[in-house]
Amino acid sequence: MLSTCFYRFFTAQYFSPVLSKLLLSVTLTFSVSLFATVAQAQEKQNNSSTPAPSLSHCPQASPYGTELTSLATQLLQTTNWTEDKTKLFEFLSLKLGPQLAAYFNSSPYPTINERAKLAKVPILMYHDILPKKQVFFDVTPQEFEQHLQFIKQQGFTPISYDQLVIHLRTGLPLPEKPIMLTFDDGYGGHYEYVYPLLKKYGYPAVFSIYTSGVGNNVGRSHVSWEQLKEMAADPLITVAAHSVTHPEDLRRLSDDKLQMEVTKSKQILENKLDIPIRYFTYPAGKYNQKVAAAVKKAGYLSALTMNDNDERFAGDSESLLAIGRFGQSNLARAIANPESSILSQTSGGMKIPKWGEEFDFSANVTVNKTTIDRTYLLLISGGRPMTIHAKSRYQVPEILADTAAVAGVDGGFFSLKVINSNIMIGPVLSQKASNFVPGNASENLRLAGRPLVLIGTQAVKYIPFDPSLHNTLEGIQAEMSDVTDAFVAAAWLVKDGQPRSRESFGNLFGFDAARRRAFWGINQAGQPTIGVAPRNVDAVRLGAVLAKAGLRDAVMLDSGDSSSLAYKGELLVPYTPRPVPHVVALLPPEGNEKASCLVVNAK
Repeated sequence: MLSTCFYRFFTAQYFSPVLSKLLLSVTLTFSVSLFATVAQAQEKQNNSSTPAPSLSHCPQASPYGTELTSLATQLLQTTNWTEDKTKLFEFLSLKLGPQLAAYFNSSPYPTINERAKLAKVPILMYHDILPKKQVFFDVTPQEFEQHLQFIKQQGFTPISYDQLVIHLRTGLPLPEKPIMLTFDDGYGGHYEYVYPLLKKYGYPAVFSIYTSGVGNNVGRSHVSWEQLKEMAADPLITVAAHSVTHPEDLRRLSDDKLQMEVTKSKQILENKLDIPIRYFTYPAGKYNQKVAAAVKKAGYLSALTMNDNDERFAGDSESLLAIGRFGQSNLARAIANPESSILSQTSGGMKIPKWGEEFDFSANVTVNKTTIDRTYLLLISGGRPMTIHAKSRYQVPEILADTAAVAGVDGGFFSLKVINSNIMIGPVLSQKASNFVPGNASENLRLAGRPLVLIGTQAVKYIPFDPSLHNTLEGIQAEMSDVTDAFVAAAWLVKDGQPRSRESFGNLFGFDAARRRAFWGINQAGQPTIGVAPRNVDAVRLGAVLAKAGLRDAVMLDSGDSSSLAYKGELLVPYTPRPVPHVVALLPPEGNEKASCLVVNAK
């Protein structure tokens, strides 16, 4: 609707380029001003008990300001595009609108957005960098540059703390393989070795400073105020407070001492460096709710923690006030074995769908393991969807073995009468062959109203199955002319972004039982998504969880003992599933597959 209005307004024949440019400039300026006001009001409301007088004079005291400045720059540049109506329309309807929508739907502070929980953003923690190691977690300059070279070669994109916070608040996606670099305690090696290398590679990083250590060279050397001020003036560098004295455990301090450590360190850094200090890093990672509340009250927007026994991706953190990190040794392990390291799971999150674009079959296939509302999910998204109807029953990896598919989940329901039968319940069409297999007439009547899955070359449809219309190839082609795959699923779990109610399942057997569940659908970015809940969950709860996980539409597949998910030839579930004759599979994006065409030997 809005995109159509934009197009009609700015392409009207009677608008001169000058008038169009003027109206656009006014409209965009108003839009940005309005959004900035709303964002600030929301943040003020969320932090009404958190006065931050030291930031009140700073118009960009939150990461929203940084992102809005970038967005405003793009908007103002757009005023030069009014003569190129197509380019203008594309920017307004496909890029600006979805980003603003994400901003307006940001999560209440300090909770982490559900979309951000689907990303896998590692934050790496370093301490001292020096030529000769004194403890095992020290890193030499040569080793550190090797880390940076690996980051570059593997296609990782280092991000700033501001970028991370925006992502965690709004769910806006980061680059495909984001990573954040952090350095604790303000050692002299950070200025002497780390800072020059960061400038060489153009990588941002966070330096956590405890103020009593600045200029103190007893034992290990530390940065001076002059060096720190030079670093802080560089856009690549974010300075975070790390307390005044680096106490061993903030949890053990009196309330007055705790307040001094978190508040005074902020004040000292802001006065010395003449910049706002938005972030805090807990010394030794130790905090509890009292400590986090003190950090929030002091005016910080976010805080970093650490736990050697519980390393987490940023989106898996407790909140913005307790963002987890990984020790830098994980990067060393990744260099030794890239495929098996924790960093191999890195992803920037779900893309925001462009207005007017319903499906995206061009994204790379990615695996995501996440827990939402205590429900564990295995999700695989991206690529192009297809189905395979095998000649008998096999494990999912066996069915995928002779195809170009990289992932698959067990598909539709099948008859259990004969152990090796491939007879499906309901009609089925698979692109591996052109033959359409109609369903049994008596069984079809019991399937009426269930989701009929239609997969085409550019789109997917889920429509209510009508036995009188959809039991012939001509009947399903009437619904989708380029249909390549079709089958009947058990029930909708999510429809148009909303989880289905208990009543919507009608008399479907076992929908309310806690059991393993398999599903597939389309996420909010328009990408096909297959998955399994390998631990017992009922269908109603699963639908609610999948909606939070960003599924736009999702249907339940054969579940229970059949629930199976495979990626690159390996089962991802921790049990041996029942063999099945049918799978929903994901092919690589067009042009990325090793073969130029799909070759299927369906056993």
